[in-house]
Amino acid sequence: MKRRVVITAASAITPIGHGHDDITKSLTQGISGVKKIRKDDVLTDKVDAGVFGTVDYDIPFDFERRYRKTMGPVAFYACQVAKEVLAASGLSQSFVTSGRLGVAFGSIHGSPTVQRNIYKNFYARDGAGYSSIGAVDYLKSMVHTTAVNITRTFGITGRVISSGTACTTSTQSIGFGYEAVKFGLADAMLCGGADEYDTTTVAVFDNLLACSTDFNDRPHLTPRPFDVDRDGLVVGEGAAAVMLETLDSAKKRGAPILGEIIGFACNNNGGDMILPNKDGMTAVIRQGLECAEISHDAIDYISAHATATKMGDAIESQAIREIFGDRPMVTGLKSYMGHTMAACGAIETVMTLYMMADGFVAPTLNLEQVDDRCAGIGHVTELRETDIRIAQIQNFAFGGVNTALIIQRPE
Repeated sequence: MKRRVVITAASAITPIGHGHDDITKSLTQGISGVKKIRKDDVLTDKVDAGVFGTVDYDIPFDFERRYRKTMGPVAFYACQVAKEVLAASGLSQSFVTSGRLGVAFGSIHGSPTVQRNIYKNFYARDGAGYSSIGAVDYLKSMVHTTAVNITRTFGITGRVISSGTACTTSTQSIGFGYEAVKFGLADAMLCGGADEYDTTTVAVFDNLLACSTDFNDRPHLTPRPFDVDRDGLVVGEGAAAVMLETLDSAKKRGAPILGEIIGFACNNNGGDMILPNKDGMTAVIRQGLECAEISHDAIDYISAHATATKMGDAIESQAIREIFGDRPMVTGLKSYMGHTMAACGAIETVMTLYMMADGFVAPTLNLEQVDDRCAGIGHVTELRETDIRIAQIQNFAFGGVNTALIIQRPE
């Protein structure tokens, strides 16, 4: 038996704010969270990229030491949004620990700052570095550190899913959580993703010539999705989480319903590991629409992946144009905060929920002149006060992984 799945709580930590009020203020006022890169280690002098999307504000770090000791920065971000979502959901502690609540949460590669310190100490020339590697350093840096730190901190004993598919990580987490609840494998799922800033992440994309470098002295003007002057992505950090449960249980509890997930699809290009693929994108979008049992003209708004790379934005625009034409409104939300890596899909889902609730669509920041290769779709270039009934969040990752998540405004 298929069950309807709704979102009853959401939270996000982003470069443009923490929670609904701060984030919607930035989206409606066109405030960028991109800053000059921190000169915190030798790598920053070697990379050409000079900007990043930073969480440059204080977040309360009030977990007990017994939980805190296994958290790197990425797990802290994850546990903080999970804590906020659990509180907002109103679920009882007995349910949280019952085994019927699961966790689907991931990051790209655990905590890169901890990993880097491990390797640095391990290969220290004086030979003394090995002894300084902490007993819990692996727990901070392992790829599923976000998911299991959440389960441990809050006593969650249900199923654990820890996707690690780069930019599609948290969209997969939400999608897999949706499927678990829909088909009765869990009664509720806490889903999302997180990533922390580290210069090694910047260095990887910088070495691939994928990072923005033309606006190092004007950080707020990059990234520039779909714009003729876009020159690459900006690495960011953050986290987001949502609570999924059945419509029946939410109604029975009198819980607030933020949105309903009506469709999810995931596929692979089956080819190149890096280059975007229009056939894979269009296929996953069509599969998502089929899952939702709606036609393409039912979609009002698309949160595009839109990393601001030359080829990625062009091919994504072609895929959108082929299926939707110029009807749905399209925004590249990474224009406000950079590419938050594993967290991007969940953050963009939360932002879409906020726009649904408040009746507006944020424009793509820095989109001054649409590239001809990105034309023919419904670019939003100015703030619009309008209703979103059905929205699609789409993300595409290295390795050829594609996802499409479709959410509907509550009735």
